[in-house]
Amino acid sequence: MEAAAQKAGVSISGGSTQAKFIDPANMDTSVKPGDDFYTYASGNWVKTNPVPAKETRWGSFNVLRDFNINAVKGLLEESAKNKTAPAGSVEKRVSDFYMAAMDSVTIDKLGYTPIKPDLQRVANLKTKQAVINEIAESRTRGTGSPFFGFYVGQDRKNVEVMVPQFSQGGTTLPDRDYYLKNDARSVKIREAYKEYITKLFTLTGTPAAQATANADVILALETKLAAAQMARVEMRDPYKTYNKLSVADFSKSTPNLDWKKLMPLMKVTGEDTVLINNPSFFVKADSLIAATSLNDLKTYLSWNVLKTSASYLSTDFVNASFAFNQVLTGQKVQTPRWQRMSQLTDGTIGELLGQLYVKKYFTPEAKERMDELIKNLIKAYEVRINNLEWMSPATKEKALAKLHTFTPKIGYPDNWQTYEGFEIKPNTFYANVKNGSRWGYQDMVSRLGKPVDKTRWGMTPPTVNAYYNPVQNEIVFPAGILQFPFFDPNADDAINYGGIGAVIGHEISHGFDDSGSQYDKDGYLRNWWTDEDRQKFMERANQIVEQYNKYTVLDTLHVNGKLTLGENIGDLGGLNAAYTAFKMTKQGQSNEKIDGFTPDQRFFLAWAQVWRTNILPEAAAQQVLVDPHSPGQWRTIGPLVNMDAWYEAFDVKPGDKLYVAPEDRIRLW
Repeated sequence: MEAAAQKAGVSISGGSTQAKFIDPANMDTSVKPGDDFYTYASGNWVKTNPVPAKETRWGSFNVLRDFNINAVKGLLEESAKNKTAPAGSVEKRVSDFYMAAMDSVTIDKLGYTPIKPDLQRVANLKTKQAVINEIAESRTRGTGSPFFGFYVGQDRKNVEVMVPQFSQGGTTLPDRDYYLKNDARSVKIREAYKEYITKLFTLTGTPAAQATANADVILALETKLAAAQMARVEMRDPYKTYNKLSVADFSKSTPNLDWKKLMPLMKVTGEDTVLINNPSFFVKADSLIAATSLNDLKTYLSWNVLKTSASYLSTDFVNASFAFNQVLTGQKVQTPRWQRMSQLTDGTIGELLGQLYVKKYFTPEAKERMDELIKNLIKAYEVRINNLEWMSPATKEKALAKLHTFTPKIGYPDNWQTYEGFEIKPNTFYANVKNGSRWGYQDMVSRLGKPVDKTRWGMTPPTVNAYYNPVQNEIVFPAGILQFPFFDPNADDAINYGGIGAVIGHEISHGFDDSGSQYDKDGYLRNWWTDEDRQKFMERANQIVEQYNKYTVLDTLHVNGKLTLGENIGDLGGLNAAYTAFKMTKQGQSNEKIDGFTPDQRFFLAWAQVWRTNILPEAAAQQVLVDPHSPGQWRTIGPLVNMDAWYEAFDVKPGDKLYVAPEDRIRLW
């Protein structure tokens, strides 16, 4: 813990730990808080913590993730040393998975042998119909999701029912814009993508000229699929992406794709209704399949096998993947194998590994403290809703009803997933990964026709993150985030409310952001607003869009205010609610300074230190396109300039660069 603690700004001396929860050494007090609060609060930390070569960004989240992945590595290595762990035990299964993943000598010897049967199967396809069947079946085999996405989830307008859901897809690059834009950055990425495709094909013995031609075919086909996709901002609209069709009507819209025959190949039987997020995409994908030659479709399917498996094959394949990733993100050196494989173990069997993690790193005291913080945040939110000037009593009543039916989940699941039927061997890495994919897919489709399992989690216990799930109206906080700088049982309230308190408030606010606010207290996508109140809400939301659109990230790139709106509402609502809750505490009502800072100053500095970040320019450019979160600098500042308390705490005055007149400050929740 010591190395992580020092990085996080906890001073360690003389064998005892003296917590300095706000360390002035991390600040740059030569800057006026009202001119640039981000640099004032975190300037020296940013200067002295460059992005490590194995990362693409470095901030408080990454410091904690680094600590957690080292903790996970320790657990995996301990499990591997335990030679007496019985077959089928948690320790034996996680250790077998990890040890197979770390056996790079065997993996290198095998080269691309593990995927030869899959490539051969594609090569043997003789007809268009056989290709179409393979497109459907590939996801059941763990060999990719060509042409479209598919998952099983709750019906947003009938949340007691699990329903098959089809989504636009078929592309490889992180966003449709990479295919469709012709700026220098996008062109460079496309060229690197073609090199990557060519390289993977040549590694399987394809002649260079053929591999290059394959890359042209794949890029051309994926570009057409990208053009048929809706942009990310549109995809945030829960009504626009809710299109319920009978299987018969869905098939009528796609003459080459008979879903009545294809769905059973996807192990989906007995379902007569589906949800489609973008019906016009499927019409286009269907016509593309008709217009593309059999050989080109087979090339595309081979590519799906290659790109899905490259990270799990020999060093040549892994290095080719990394070389392409370098162009996308700017990362300097490859993440060490132990770290990648620890993360893979967490991602594949996270609820086995999670049992070991919480036993060692999550205390009952932390859970109790979180229970208390959540109760106080709910109370604060209630106060804030009741005091809203712009909302009518009728809508307030519905908002409060929703607030009071939030379900919090803290630390780890009540019912652990057992992964029954998932075979793991200590010497078959690729087979383990593929078995994991198949098992996960089978587990997902097995939920059809069963009652919704509300105990399921969408994140593993070591994850440094949190989430809100609108169809279950739940807020979820894995054990991994419940550590400093977000939370420390020994910290003063200002630190915990400015850190994890604001995160709790943020997740609650997702229930009331531009998208989440369209779901009612029971998780149904249905309107609970008066028309007038909804209009007032959207007027304020649009002001937030305009505020963030003005923030420059890199040369000509700005924050996308529409894409980040939900997260920005989360930050503004969450920090306001956390501050209201903090003012209910003894410290919040006092003026007693600690380390020279008032309680209010400590609260806002705690918020700022959560978001301090260095990021590589390539990664920043990608973030603007694909990430619904604003960059750390603007997450720090964006909410503060709308909060009167921040102006008072740091004596921010007209003339200061961040000053916004009181009448122009955005007040939403």
